[in-house]
Amino acid sequence: MSSTLSAAALDDSCVNTLRFLSVDAVQKANSGHPGLPLGAAPMVYVLWTHFLKHHPANPHWSDRDRFVLSAGHGSALLYSLLHLTGYDLPLEQLKQFRQWGSITPGHPERGLTPGVEVSTGPLGQGFANGVGMAMAEAHLAATYNRDGYDIVNHFTYGLVSDGDLMEGIASEAASLAGHLQLGKLIYLYDDNRVTLSAGTDISFTEDREQRFKAYGWHTQSIADGNDLAAIEKALQAARAETGRPSLILVRTHLGYGSPNKQDTFEAHGSPLGEEELRLTKRNLGWPEEPAFHIPDPARTHFLRALQEGERSEAAWQKKFSAYEQQFPELAQEFQQRMRGSGATPPGNWDKTIPEFPADAKGIATRVASGQVMNAIAVHLPALIGGSADLDPSTYTALKGFGDFEAPGADSTDRQGSDGGGWSYAGRNLHFGVREHAMGAIMNGMAAHGGALPFGATFLVFSDYMRPAIRLAALMGLHVVYVFTHDSIALGEDGPTHQPIEHLASLRALPKLLLIRPADANETAVAWRVAVQSQERPVALVLTRQNLPTIDRTQFAAADGLQRGAYILAEAPSGKPDLILIASGSEVTLVMAARQKLLAQDIQVRIVSMPCWSLFDEQPDGYRDTVLPPTIGARLAVEAGVAQGWHRYVGDHGDVLAIDGFGASAPGDVLMREYGFTVDHVCERALALLGR
Repeated sequence: MSSTLSAAALDDSCVNTLRFLSVDAVQKANSGHPGLPLGAAPMVYVLWTHFLKHHPANPHWSDRDRFVLSAGHGSALLYSLLHLTGYDLPLEQLKQFRQWGSITPGHPERGLTPGVEVSTGPLGQGFANGVGMAMAEAHLAATYNRDGYDIVNHFTYGLVSDGDLMEGIASEAASLAGHLQLGKLIYLYDDNRVTLSAGTDISFTEDREQRFKAYGWHTQSIADGNDLAAIEKALQAARAETGRPSLILVRTHLGYGSPNKQDTFEAHGSPLGEEELRLTKRNLGWPEEPAFHIPDPARTHFLRALQEGERSEAAWQKKFSAYEQQFPELAQEFQQRMRGSGATPPGNWDKTIPEFPADAKGIATRVASGQVMNAIAVHLPALIGGSADLDPSTYTALKGFGDFEAPGADSTDRQGSDGGGWSYAGRNLHFGVREHAMGAIMNGMAAHGGALPFGATFLVFSDYMRPAIRLAALMGLHVVYVFTHDSIALGEDGPTHQPIEHLASLRALPKLLLIRPADANETAVAWRVAVQSQERPVALVLTRQNLPTIDRTQFAAADGLQRGAYILAEAPSGKPDLILIASGSEVTLVMAARQKLLAQDIQVRIVSMPCWSLFDEQPDGYRDTVLPPTIGARLAVEAGVAQGWHRYVGDHGDVLAIDGFGASAPGDVLMREYGFTVDHVCERALALLGR
């Protein structure tokens, strides 16, 4: 039937099909963003029908191209593309756009809708996610491809908006992408010059093309967003540019075709209205009825993606089978990495994790973490990451595993290099002072598959990463945050660098595991948990200062960390009068207080509680064993705000915490001045017992 239409007429029909499926969905929901689909449909039509390598029947094929809708408010356009090209997204779901129980939510959600790579909506996040995906592709290609066997060879595309480019995270991510010369990263910029509440002339007048050129990007401009031939030519040129990421600035019109709302912010975030929708359809030569109209020629044309995708995946599978014959060990490792979250650990991954001997002087948990990381990196090739310019402080360098840098990158100054050479095969990522981008890039790498990304900074600077951490939790991504300098005990840097509310803030995030280990051996177990927690992010919170390594022949094994909280030291009689609960560095403090209280014939139990979330997941029987309801005298001790601790100490318990900011002084002085001393712990404990 498509043969009865000219190529130009078929293109026009397909573009309008995309436009009005999207706008009809918004109108039926009486909620959403119609302007972007009307203006941006032509460019995504060209991308999805002429360039995008994907297989709608197998959305998880590892060598598919990735597409990120960073402008997540335009989700109806993405759902229309997915439905039309044959993904498991029935038309009925478009008719249920933004409704309870549908798989077409207001902004795209990873894991809910087939074909959606990442959850987007908070602007700029998808932009940085795409950078992470391109980094993952480059790393896997450099690691596993061999001459004649390019088993990893795909592009990352994205649709980005004015709002994406305004958000600071995009500047961070774009700067790093240009430095890394990520030639397989291509973004279409919907340059419609209208935001939610105004035209861009009121707030955004920089030369965006020159800005991205300065970042080291390849840029092109298209004057007419409806010029399909120009869009195709630009995409071809972007694909041919292998040494720079590409930004294609496409001049579009928000709400294109709407007689009364085109180029106005009224078309951005509200339905057109029934009458304006009829006028828009009439203006663009589209049937006013029925809604959700899909002409047969357009449907047939879009569904070619199924056959083309099947052929592409079959060709790749044939190539991979030959690769498997030639390089069986590499093939097995690649498959292991791409399975599930991308970091399913091989059976022997933890065999070299060190056991730390009892030591009264001990080591900082950040130092112990670095030793564990380097031990497991040998057997866990998916482990890849870095810090926000803080490797010497966070101890997160993987020594000898190479630096992730562009092939052929030349520099006479290689300070900070971690050894093993500069290439995309390197496993040390140098994010620079870009915490926000680091968090979102980690998300992109994890969503791509094949990587277990970690990112490190001081705990106080987790604030810079908060939106990306939240999205990692929302998506259930397997990433690991290494947050060091975890309390006022970091000392002289003062209150700007001393976290106070951060533990409570991060614990409040659903699905995030926050683990604050008490010594080196708990740190080792924390890394075991982090690697094995496949579908949620993990934050390891570590000390700057040395902590004694607890003698596990005298006290409970550190494996108890896996249950979130455990009885580290029982009352000698087995019948405690008092329970002291702590996390991290304060565990050592309460153990010392216990000795003084025992000398006063007070039976004291010590509970180490490094992870609230894991403890809350335990059966009631276990939790009641650790914290018996019959024992009301409980004192929690932690160098942060008290918020949240009261549910563990109960109505008759108490919390020794910090209710203000820190100060600049040596760490031991600060701990003393803020009441974190053996004498003060004992005083508070005795008060609970009425003594």
